[in-house]
Amino acid sequence: MIQVAPKPTTELDIEALDAELVSKHPKIIMERALSLFDNISISFSGAEDVVLIDMAHRLGMPFKVFSLDTGRLHPETYRFLEDVRKHYDIEIEVMYPETAAVEELVRKKGMYSFYEDGHKECCGVRKVKPLRRKLSTLDAWVTGQRKDQSPTRSDVPVIQNDGFFGSPDHPLVKFNPLANWSSEKVWLYIRSYEVPYNPLHERGFISIGCEPCTRPVLPNQHEREGRWWWETADKKECGLHAGNLKQS
Repeated sequence: MIQVAPKPTTELDIEALDAELVSKHPKIIMERALSLFDNISISFSGAEDVVLIDMAHRLGMPFKVFSLDTGRLHPETYRFLEDVRKHYDIEIEVMYPETAAVEELVRKKGMYSFYEDGHKECCGVRKVKPLRRKLSTLDAWVTGQRKDQSPTRSDVPVIQNDGFFGSPDHPLVKFNPLANWSSEKVWLYIRSYEVPYNPLHERGFISIGCEPCTRPVLPNQHEREGRWWWETADKKECGLHAGNLKQS
């Protein structure tokens, strides 16, 4: 294992680093990420993310994990988070939306306004604002995005400057180690290493988000068709990876 002294974000050539690692195994990308940054955390919610946690765990390097609790998750998802916490004996920092913002949204528009006017507003309150609060404390973060997950993710690089959540005063680097993996590779890894997974996957759920906005997919349907199924494919981002909408 090669240890690299952490460098300030401003000294890193992100494009060169992406070109160097673009064809490498995700575990190598994860190792480089953890070597370059002390103040870095893995964003965890689904199957891809727990694969990254497993890789980090096997590297034997210190790593941190955070997750978002929107208040609308499936009961199975909450149990899954707890299973992962215990399985790897790690702390998972759970971020919650601001109570006042949720109360105002529900009071003005009810519990299911997203079916009528789109999911952007609800996701903004329950996901994006808590994520922005967390990312403001980090220098880098790791996600489980894959290029084949949706049209909005087809150009996702392995490493990028996060211009959506970062700023000139607070640069933020985003690692997507699984960008070039397929769902098949993810699940081969999960089965091979007996990685914990959400039991909803056994009931036809592939991409899992909040309970009101997620449903199982039919045979030969794309995995993201179960998310916000009443909206078009080019809008299937909740805001956590809103920068993708600019790239697509």
